[in-house]
Amino acid sequence: MKIRKILPEDNQAIKDIIQESILEHGAPKVGTAYSDAATQAMYKQYQQPRSAYYVLEVAGVVLGGAGVAPLDNYKGNVCELQKMYFKSEARGKGYGKKMMMTCLEYAASLKFESIYLETMDNMYKAQGLYKHVGFELLKAPLGDTGHFSCPVQMLKRF
Repeated sequence: MKIRKILPEDNQAIKDIIQESILEHGAPKVGTAYSDAATQAMYKQYQQPRSAYYVLEVAGVVLGGAGVAPLDNYKGNVCELQKMYFKSEARGKGYGKKMMMTCLEYAASLKFESIYLETMDNMYKAQGLYKHVGFELLKAPLGDTGHFSCPVQMLKRF
């Protein structure tokens, strides 16, 4: 198992993983990462300042990923955990926690004050992981990510 930064040749695999995971969980296509312009060109999106996207690779096959970037349309030193999705065969093996720690370490190294995320209400295992590493539920969204179909918002302060 290896976690590394995204490469241009990872774009299609990550797009497929994100879209398949969203469909698997019955989430809407509109107002989620499914329809984001960034999902179409992940490598390019994460070349912006204070941004990184990491992929999980096992035996040369990309099985998932997660990213960190400044929170859109928000005034303040807050970043967002973005597009954390894995193929079903990668789940339940501790890879998600390792990916989460990679993202949290990156965000902390950039001196962000907090890290925010949005998710679906039926992604229980993901929410359990988020709570385990210190995320707390919010009553309303921060910023404006365009993910109006994600009813759960969480925040972790550094």
